[in-house]
Amino acid sequence: MVRHFLFVFRKQPPGRLIVLGFALVILLGTGLLLLPVSVKDGAQVSFIDALFTSTSAVCVTGLIAIDTADHFTAFGQSIVAALIQIGGLGVTSIGVGLILAAKKRVGLKSRVLVKEAFNVDGFKGMVRLVKWILFTTLCFELVGAALSFIVFVQDYPPLKALGISVFHSIAAFNNSGFDILGGLRNLIPYQSDILLNLTTCGLIIFGGLGFLVLSDIVKKRSFKKLCLHSKVVIVTTLSLLIIGTLLLKATEDISWMGAFFHSVSARTAGFSTYPIGEFTNAGLFILIILMFIGASPGSTGGGIKTSTFFVLMQEVRCLFTKKHIGAFRRSIAGEAVSKAFIISLLSILLVCIGTFLLCILEPEYSFIQLLFEEVSAFGTVGLSTGITPDLSVASKLILIFTMFAGRVGTFTLLSMWIDRSTPSAHYTEESIIIG
Repeated sequence: MVRHFLFVFRKQPPGRLIVLGFALVILLGTGLLLLPVSVKDGAQVSFIDALFTSTSAVCVTGLIAIDTADHFTAFGQSIVAALIQIGGLGVTSIGVGLILAAKKRVGLKSRVLVKEAFNVDGFKGMVRLVKWILFTTLCFELVGAALSFIVFVQDYPPLKALGISVFHSIAAFNNSGFDILGGLRNLIPYQSDILLNLTTCGLIIFGGLGFLVLSDIVKKRSFKKLCLHSKVVIVTTLSLLIIGTLLLKATEDISWMGAFFHSVSARTAGFSTYPIGEFTNAGLFILIILMFIGASPGSTGGGIKTSTFFVLMQEVRCLFTKKHIGAFRRSIAGEAVSKAFIISLLSILLVCIGTFLLCILEPEYSFIQLLFEEVSAFGTVGLSTGITPDLSVASKLILIFTMFAGRVGTFTLLSMWIDRSTPSAHYTEESIIIG
């Protein structure tokens, strides 16, 4: 029976295997978080709250139904950190990493899964890519933990400060807004701490650039020599960070550091140094846009991705200038444009449907609050206006599905059940009136 199940499982297409892999890890995490050793004495953790926490961790979101520090023991918090790490690196990367650790040969199926997970073109260098991902992650998280320890050791005993620092570094680099400070405070107590703010922002930015971009930067060491994808990601990321900072500073009564921090964090990280629930509608709308765009392909973040947004903007520009779509003296393939529009449309539909259902189930909350929570879940961000813990079970299930769809990708989730074989017949083409 088990052998037959494994045979059927291995015969599934790569996209479906990735989705099923994430689902299995979420279910496993839910079971581990429900164990008595994971829950603090006197704390109550329901199945839906454990499922929500596990989904949020694996999908590197950071939305919480219950406070991680107040409800889970050190063991439970370690489980959350492990789920964040698995979700950030991807199930396929972890699997290949374990195969390499066991000194076994990485088969063609595993290489196909890595190719599908990171959207790379060919099979060349798949094992080398996974090694680079694991090594880079370890380096960034060790540096982040060391710098964070300098801050946390001033307020906590050394051993606890070390645990908080490691957890925070893992959460920040993997663009997941979990914290274990307790009291649903997130990083508000450290809003004026420059070192922790900059360390967190650095981890978020590098984690959100994507491993392929980081590898390209290390190899080329010159912006002119970078591939088109890397240039697009870097330019779009910097532009969004600058524009987001300026707009948030103009709409909110926060410091420049706070504006920059939230401009960075809104791009799928989810940490906050100011209460998001006190932001104006204009500020929340800016954060919604940043959350929807998200990080970059092949990174630890979510959203429609910076490259998708860039291609859409280039296509709009080309419609007015009558020029062929391209950037940095390179043309952009028509297939990339079509895929960008499809991903954006599917994402908008998902957010609209989820927000509509939340409006029906939670009439006591404003539209902007519910839209914010839905987009935060889709972009795997984790920022919240503070209403998530009080939502009904049905509303939490909607956010759980949205987080899952946002992590694996709406395009992947929809296409995994559809046979995309090439049609044998073509119909006569006829024009229709648009606009």
